[in-house]
Amino acid sequence: MTKYVPQVDDLIEDLGVTGIAAVILLPVLVPVVAGVGKPVAKAAIKGGILLYEKGKGVIAEAGETLEDLVAEAKAELAEAEATALEEAEPEATPA
Repeated sequence: MTKYVPQVDDLIEDLGVTGIAAVILLPVLVPVVAGVGKPVAKAAIKGGILLYEKGKGVIAEAGETLEDLVAEAKAELAEAEATALEEAEPEATPA
């Protein structure tokens, strides 16, 4: 078994101009992209955290509003039931 070691000519032909440029510029571009990418990623994470916290507050307010509406509806139902019972009771006749 013979190992195939590519010749420089074959490598250049296979990679093309774009591939060679990428291989040459990669060591330079990776730190630059990492330097720019880190602040962008941190900003995105901060924005997500703020959005999450604000969302928790909105959901809590909506929950309180819903609880208030349920309590009011229950009170109205109880009042309507009490009124219906009062109307259904025959009035006492004086003797």
